[in-house]
Amino acid sequence: MADKSSFTKDEWTLLLKSPMIAGMAITAADPSGLWGLLKESFAGGAALTQAAADTSANALVKAVVADFSTSEGRSAARDGLKAEFAGGKPADIKTKSIDSLRQVSALLTAKAPGDAVAFKNWLRQISQSTAEAASEGGSLFGGGVQVSDAEKATLGEISSALGV
Repeated sequence: MADKSSFTKDEWTLLLKSPMIAGMAITAADPSGLWGLLKESFAGGAALTQAAADTSANALVKAVVADFSTSEGRSAARDGLKAEFAGGKPADIKTKSIDSLRQVSALLTAKAPGDAVAFKNWLRQISQSTAEAASEGGSLFGGGVQVSDAEKATLGEISSALGV
């Protein structure tokens, strides 16, 4: 079982950023205005809360969530995101997000093979929840789930990048 000590500082920061990046890829694929952005952000936050409360959640997922719940962990993730995405346009952000998820996948496969599938599936679920929460009528605040074509395509790219 892998934990924070299994990774370098930069690798751990990549894992800390990955839940947000999984949601950002969807948001950048089909920006849906302020209300949609809020709902998509809440979906990502809900995934972190659910993982923290789930006693059967993968240990590496729980370690990332636990570290993210600290001031130091949030700062590392935020600073890493700023460095990677500052000034980016939605199309650039989506491309960079997919590339980052590809890096996460390779890192997990190399350093945490026993945790890789569960972690990658968790990231994929965050992307799915984010897509379903958008202003098209997502499940977070009621209404039918209508994922846009751009979001569907991005979900496919995310699955491919993660290998799930």
